[in-house]
Amino acid sequence: MLNILGKASSINVRKVLWTCAELDLPFEREDWGVGFRPTQDPAFLALNPNAMVPVLRDGDFVLWESNSIIRYLAGQYGKTDALYPAEPKRRARVDQWLDWQATDLNRSWTYAFLGRARQSPAHQDPAAIAASTRDWAHFMGILEQRLQATRAYVAGDDFTLADIAVGLSVNRWFSTPLDNDKRPPLPAVAAYYDRLAERPAYLLYGRNGTA
Repeated sequence: MLNILGKASSINVRKVLWTCAELDLPFEREDWGVGFRPTQDPAFLALNPNAMVPVLRDGDFVLWESNSIIRYLAGQYGKTDALYPAEPKRRARVDQWLDWQATDLNRSWTYAFLGRARQSPAHQDPAAIAASTRDWAHFMGILEQRLQATRAYVAGDDFTLADIAVGLSVNRWFSTPLDNDKRPPLPAVAAYYDRLAERPAYLLYGRNGTA
């Protein structure tokens, strides 16, 4: 039985939960993080010295970093290579968008999301929110161009791990209360959002009312 450490509202924990659902993998989850057991607890730090969720335990194998975890799950338990292709060029395309989501896209929305969606007192500077929103819109524009080209999924014609990571960020884009004049029209992204909603696992762990 897989054991996942991290609260269910965490976007990175939800990557792992969604992947498990796509692979039909049973798991147990423990609440760790803000509002639950602190990740500075020595028992947690022994598993992940970065004090971040999620952490995966698969027997005596322990792994942290959400994108590494979902790659492992697809490689270890996937019955086909649909989620994470074995062919090097197709796999590299999936990795490219996984890394883009974890770095460029995530960095852009952090301040605006914390200020507007989470109402963090430390993230209420209007200029910083505006700058973060502009950056976020820029990277969502890059995604729009990509989806206009593929007319399907981020890595191409097929649903892959890249869509799990990017799809959660798309949910965050549409769920965060931004000023309407700061949210550019993104018709290909909107169509993609609805396309993902045809997947039961996305409705459970992505487009489920949680930003």
